[in-house]
Amino acid sequence: MIARGFLDRPRNTALLMEWLRLARRLLRILLVEDDDMIGGAVRDHVAAMSHAVDWVKRLVDADEAVGSTHYGLILLDLQLPDGSGVEFLKKLRRKPDDTPVIILTARDQISDRIEGLDSGADDYLVKPFDFGELLARLRALIRRGHQPLSPEPLCVGPLAIDTRRRMVRVGDRDVLLRTKEYALLEYLARRAGDVVSRADIAEHVWDEHYDPLSNVIDVYVQRLRRKIDEAGRESRIRTRRGEGYQLVAET
Repeated sequence: MIARGFLDRPRNTALLMEWLRLARRLLRILLVEDDDMIGGAVRDHVAAMSHAVDWVKRLVDADEAVGSTHYGLILLDLQLPDGSGVEFLKKLRRKPDDTPVIILTARDQISDRIEGLDSGADDYLVKPFDFGELLARLRALIRRGHQPLSPEPLCVGPLAIDTRRRMVRVGDRDVLLRTKEYALLEYLARRAGDVVSRADIAEHVWDEHYDPLSNVIDVYVQRLRRKIDEAGRESRIRTRRGEGYQLVAET
């Protein structure tokens, strides 16, 4: 059941447009963690929120990653095989780089927390932690970094996306999407009317393991078309040959 008001049209167009301008990019997150079990679990939980996650296990790789990619958030362990996460954080802030950082560590002493926060961390979470709490803190940082937020859904013609509940409707029909299908649709909806290149989609919806020679994006677009299009009408996701894809309101 969709909550009352889900399909209402936005009452404050200026606020909605500002929100769309600020929120048009899904986050790309850097995870710096050398423990395979913890790293894999964190990556999977965060990716389930539709964010792209790049996972590295050494500081040298983290340095290379932040030097070549703009991240919306960094999840940072403190004890890495090749050095201290605190030193990496201090170097990041000296650049200066104000990317939000959440420290994930087994160090539970008050002095460790103080050092981490004073070195420039935005939050500090001690292992073992509950993944629900990690995701809640991540959402809080995103909210602070992307104000003002609007509670209104994304609406593109009869297509409506409730981003809080991650629910999709076309007219009066509920549409069930897998995680990556939802992430792709939400990104296209935030860029509705724009022609979005495959490179942009790969950067914001997939992670560093995306193979630019694969046809995975085309496959997912076809899956979305089958689920959101209406029989007898032209697809809402238009292919612009040589340019990319465009989500439109009218068919």
